[in-house]
Amino acid sequence: MLIEEIEVSPPLWSLFSKAVLHSGLPKKSRQLPALGLRLNRVHVNHRNLTAYGAVCAFNSTAMLPATYPHILAFPLHMALMTSEQFPFPLLGLVHISNKIQQFRRIHRDSLLDIECYFGDIQSHHKGQIFSVHTHVYLGKELVWSSQSTMLHRQNRPGQSVKPARESPAPDSHRHNTQSPIWVLDQGLGFRYARVSGDFNPIHLHPWSARLFGFPRSIAHGMWSKARCLAALDSQLPPAFAVDVHFKLPMFLPAEVVFNHQPHPTNQEFSLCEAKTGKPHLQGTIQQL
Repeated sequence: MLIEEIEVSPPLWSLFSKAVLHSGLPKKSRQLPALGLRLNRVHVNHRNLTAYGAVCAFNSTAMLPATYPHILAFPLHMALMTSEQFPFPLLGLVHISNKIQQFRRIHRDSLLDIECYFGDIQSHHKGQIFSVHTHVYLGKELVWSSQSTMLHRQNRPGQSVKPARESPAPDSHRHNTQSPIWVLDQGLGFRYARVSGDFNPIHLHPWSARLFGFPRSIAHGMWSKARCLAALDSQLPPAFAVDVHFKLPMFLPAEVVFNHQPHPTNQEFSLCEAKTGKPHLQGTIQQL
């Protein structure tokens, strides 16, 4: 694995432009590049952090929300996935799961070193999956890591092209009178894009989502994870792992139910469609 050090964060506007312009071109490579990127001495933009906290409903951002280092690493993810050696079209990928490990709280004035690289391609019943691994260091100390798993869909011989139906959430995640209902408006996708840098067209507006086959725009998966953690912020330990699986797309506008179930050794949570109970997200939290 070759880790290339870069001096500045890659500009997201040019990476998204590259992804759109090259979306219909055939890919030459069938392998993930054995290449990683490292960006040192990354500082947090306080204004953007405050705006991020408002969009995701965090009460305080003096210490970084557990999902915020993902925002800092996102330009590196994009640079890796728009390289010429990357074997998949970026705009066809589906984010299916994300695991974060926060080894200790990170102050917003910290200078962080960020390293990102690919895992291996694996077979999946809907195509192929791979992961983007991220490590965040404060000096020589590993303070945060993540694994974002992406799906490249492929239709197999004899496989139906109809999307798979998700079953209703397990009983532990079913809506009850104590579970809050969150009302999400149409503009949420664009507001989160402004603070995260993720301007994927499927999230921004109904007309841009329809260009990629979706009837309406879709809420960002990482917004839904952040919003759940914001709801639990006062209950989170300093060091924990949070693992989520993204299920059905959350079409905007939407009404969703946030369910939370504490257990002696972990916590479970979910976001479900308010009317049907079908899951958009299911997650667990484990103290480290």
